Amino acid sequence: MLAVTSRFFEPAYQERSTVGSIMARLGNNIDVQATTSSSPQLELTSFATDSTVAPGTHFSLVLDVRPARGAHVYAPGVTGYRPISLSVEAQPGLVMRGAQYPPAEDYHFKPLNEHVKVYQRTFRIVQDLVIDASAQAQAALKGASSMTIKGVLSYQACDDKLCFTPQSVPLTWTVTLRQLDRERAKP
Repeated sequence: MLAVTSRFFEPAYQERSTVGSIMARLGNNIDVQATTSSSPQLELTSFATDSTVAPGTHFSLVLDVRPARGAHVYAPGVTGYRPISLSVEAQPGLVMRGAQYPPAEDYHFKPLNEHVKVYQRTFRIVQDLVIDASAQAQAALKGASSMTIKGVLSYQACDDKLCFTPQSVPLTWTVTLRQLDRERAKP
């Protein structure tokens, strides 16, 4: 038996969130191709919720981040340290919405009697995107069959004894572009 747990509404009928994007925002796993990379301080799995998108499609880039045992990364808004952040390069036809970060936990660093917001357990960053359906954006994408989206994940990991060198991880995602079928169905 299925139960309705959430509803999503878009301001314009031309724009629609994909099921994968909604599932990712709700924290669910999605069966899509993902890329995994790691450093001594964290493991990163990234994927796009949809491999094919069309004008008006709301989809997401997802980063599942797992800090190493005993390590933490700083949450957005933390000062004095380099907080984790995802930046995505702007390009014609792509509209970026704000990235969603989960609530952070309080970390007490006893030697300095300092409290900071961190992530010490696996967490998910979801960056929502839209393929712009405007005539100007569609003209910029005319003839394109795919779009490569580039981004960078920046962070500084620390443990109870030391902070490691800040890192910047380049990321790419490629999606297939599908044009809208504007032909009316014949009766």
